[in-house]
Amino acid sequence: MISRAEDSPLYRLINPESIAFFGASNNIRSMGSVLMNSVRDLGYEGRLYPVHPREDEVQGYQAYRDVAGLPEVPDLAVLVLPTDQVNFVLEACGRKGIRQAIVVSGGFKEVGGSGIEREGEMKDIAARYGMRLLGPNCIGVANPHIKLNTTPIFYEGRPGFIGLASQSGSFITQMFNYVARMGMGFSAAFSVGNEAVTDLVDCLEYLGACPKTRVIALYVEGITRGREFVEMARSIVPHKPIVAFYVGGSEAGKKAGLSHTGAMAGPDRLYDGIFRQGGVLRADNLAELFDFCLALGSMPLPQGRRVVIQTHSGGPGAAAADACGRAGLDLPALSPETIERLSGIVPSMGSLKNPVDITFTKDQSHFYRDIPEALLQEPNADAIMTYFIMPAQVMRKRLFGPEVPDDEALAKVRELIDAQAAGLADMLARYRKPLVGFTWRGIEEDLPRGLLDRGVPVFPGPERAARALAATLTYRAFRDRISGARDQSPADPPAHGAA
Repeated sequence: MISRAEDSPLYRLINPESIAFFGASNNIRSMGSVLMNSVRDLGYEGRLYPVHPREDEVQGYQAYRDVAGLPEVPDLAVLVLPTDQVNFVLEACGRKGIRQAIVVSGGFKEVGGSGIEREGEMKDIAARYGMRLLGPNCIGVANPHIKLNTTPIFYEGRPGFIGLASQSGSFITQMFNYVARMGMGFSAAFSVGNEAVTDLVDCLEYLGACPKTRVIALYVEGITRGREFVEMARSIVPHKPIVAFYVGGSEAGKKAGLSHTGAMAGPDRLYDGIFRQGGVLRADNLAELFDFCLALGSMPLPQGRRVVIQTHSGGPGAAAADACGRAGLDLPALSPETIERLSGIVPSMGSLKNPVDITFTKDQSHFYRDIPEALLQEPNADAIMTYFIMPAQVMRKRLFGPEVPDDEALAKVRELIDAQAAGLADMLARYRKPLVGFTWRGIEEDLPRGLLDRGVPVFPGPERAARALAATLTYRAFRDRISGARDQSPADPPAHGAA
């Protein structure tokens, strides 16, 4: 494993200062134009050189007739061309001195027959010029930290901490909105396509050294370099978690992957073994993939399996307790000191057992300040799970009478909710003990959004919260087994509140 991202052959591919773009035109509906517009629309600040055989200007940029006429040697070439033109242009890029390329075009290994031959020629060209090539049959990369996006879908979120490498291009773009709604963003995202030259292992190496990446997510249809994958993963896991979503264990999934990128899938048990050897957490579905990333990238690791649940209703508390049990988490009794501390806060109709059930309080600071602070100091608790429900409309009716105009009342309610979210995030940063929240109302509401935006993980339901919390313990076990350092902390997972 490399120690600096700058030492990776992918560094200039994902951090280019200049890009030559082949396939864009003044027809804004063409695939090449759509991709070049994505680069422009995110605000890429590097130099962009469209290459077009007839146009003098493309989408407001000066165009060049061919690669030989470019005013400099660009860091990166992006090719969105008919299949039969790709290798000719790639050869010209090599002669120009371009050493990084993204080939979006399809029609290669994934179609079989002559496509396999064309991809072989592409590999020969890349080898001849020492070119690091991504694709073919991919949609490129996204690096929100430098406002780069070569994919056809606009990047909606903020720069984040998830490094993604995917054998499906559309998987990346369709996750832009999903990840943004979960309060996260990508540090870097690679679509590897057919992996003619650059594969998941190469992307892992870069992401393992990338300082803006706290957790690595993989979408896997097939791994061709199994031994190298395991070795690379094991070099990364001691300081950074890796989560993989494997598609292809069933016959239907295997056939889909083969026709999609030409990837050769294998049985589930084979990939279970590969992931376990490498210390890679396996997610069973897309939601788990990013739930695990959210937990691993936004809070400190728990020291053990003991969880204290905080709720203001018996039903959610019972559901959370059941979810914790199913996830292999323990629910300890509270210490006498904590019970004494909470006895003046929790009403008589509530519960000082675990789950701690406040039932009802007129003072919201009890639920969002006093009780969490007591539980964060509970010696029997390794982590806290909290049921969050504070809909603005309900609070408006509880705190303000009908004489207060709705707009004014809701503005004050949202100000209060935001202050409580900020206070809880600050408290978690001080105590460095993990807390996961859950809600059934929707994570887009004011309180979950305020917490997520401050780096506090909130999940849609207790089952997802419990499984994400359990995943952090699985990662800890993998890390300790591989590194042999029981007290070592990961380099990047921060205190709560560090978004």
